[in-house]
Amino acid sequence: MNPILTVDDLSVRIAGLHILQGVTFTVAPTGVTALLGRNGVGKTTTLRAIVGLTPRGAEVSGAIRIGKQSALSTPTHRLVRGGLGYVPEDRCVFAGLTVAENLRLAERPGAAPAYDRVFALFPELSKRAKQRAGTLSGGQQQMLAIGRVLLADNTLLLVDEPTKGLAPKVVTEVAEALEAVAEEVPVLLVEQNLAVVRRLARDAVVLAAGQVAWTGAAARLLGEPELTKALLGVGSTGVHA
Repeated sequence: MNPILTVDDLSVRIAGLHILQGVTFTVAPTGVTALLGRNGVGKTTTLRAIVGLTPRGAEVSGAIRIGKQSALSTPTHRLVRGGLGYVPEDRCVFAGLTVAENLRLAERPGAAPAYDRVFALFPELSKRAKQRAGTLSGGQQQMLAIGRVLLADNTLLLVDEPTKGLAPKVVTEVAEALEAVAEEVPVLLVEQNLAVVRRLARDAVVLAAGQVAWTGAAARLLGEPELTKALLGVGSTGVHA
């Protein structure tokens, strides 16, 4: 199968720091690909480069293709309208707006919003439609951040650390939702909770010091404790640094 995403020799310099140094990998057109690595190796920078949200003044080179379309020189709003969904690490909900207003802002022109799909995955959002997003729990804000993206049909989802800081029960709810989503659309997932990676991911890409250190089946990576510890710094069931 042809990959849905191809990242080829991607380099990113920010404020003089060479964050990504020739990163190359692909994402299959189905299922979940986990982008793993210790803190500071460039995982979030990789996602931001794909969606065109690196900081002003960043030097970006290489090639990024979504399907056959070049993404590196395409404005973010066009990528989003073309079906690229992005859930950032910090959730970025509008705290002063209600849940309903946050969702309404995410509707894409010319597309019927899939509220039924969002509320089926996250019934809590329907119950709290009139509540201001800033008063939601961290888990509820994460549901809202994912729900906004799922209002439209997507060709690829980029999801950055969706379970970070969440209670175990909410981690399970978010993982279940992403598992359902991945049956319809491929996902590139940055995640530190290896139990979640084990549940969701078929493929894995590991970054180290701004470069790809390993690629292959997620089950193989997590099935070899010594390899997992060498690449991620923890055992195959832990949360890596």
